[in-house]
Amino acid sequence: MALIVVFIFQSPSRKLVTMALDRVKRGQGPIVLKTFAGVIFLVMMATVYYALALRRRLIRDGEASATDQILMANYWLQIFLLGTSLFLGLTIDRLHYCFRELSVRRKHSLAAASEDIKALEQERTKLQEKIMKLQTQLQNRDNETNLLKSQLLKASEEALQLTIQLEQKNKEASSAEANALALRKQSEGFLLEYDRLLEENQILRRKLFSENKKDM
Repeated sequence: MALIVVFIFQSPSRKLVTMALDRVKRGQGPIVLKTFAGVIFLVMMATVYYALALRRRLIRDGEASATDQILMANYWLQIFLLGTSLFLGLTIDRLHYCFRELSVRRKHSLAAASEDIKALEQERTKLQEKIMKLQTQLQNRDNETNLLKSQLLKASEEALQLTIQLEQKNKEASSAEANALALRKQSEGFLLEYDRLLEENQILRRKLFSENKKDM
C-alpha cells in the first residue's frame, strides 16, 4: 500500500522505488515474481476450496461449532489477505510499468524537443545570417543609389550649364546672322551704288569723248 501511495504522489522517493523495481525486474526477477504470484494464487484457490468445502459440510450438518466458525473466519481472512496481496502486487506492477513508460516517453520527448530546439536555433541563426546579408546588400544598394543620385544631380547641373551655353551660342549665332544679313544688304547697296557710279562714269566718258571729237 505504501508503494502505491509513493507512486501516486510525486516525491523524491518515487524515483528510488522505480529504480529499485527496475533492478528487481532485471534478469531472472520477472520469472521469480511470476512464480511467487502463481504460488500465492494457488494457495488462495486452495484456501477457497477448503472454505467452500467447510461451508458445504456445515450446511449439511446444520450445526457449526466454535472451532468451525474460527476456521471459516481464518479461511476467509487468508483469502482476503492473499487476494489483496495479489491485487496490490498487480497494481504496483502496472503503476511501475506506466511510470516507466511515462519516464521513457518523457525522455524521448525531451530529446526530440531538444533536437527541435537545436534545429530551430540553427534555423534562427541561418535567418539572422540571411537578414544580415540582406541588410548589407540593402546598405550597398543605398550607397549605390546615393552615388547615382549625386551623379544624376551633377549631370543635371552640367546639362543646365550646357543649355545656358547653348542659348548663349544661339543668341550669338542669331546676332551674327543678323549682322551678316545687314552686311549683305549693305554690300548689295554698295554694289548698286558701284553700278550706278560705273554707269555715270561711262556716260561722262562718252560725253567727254564726244566733246573731244567736236573740238577736233
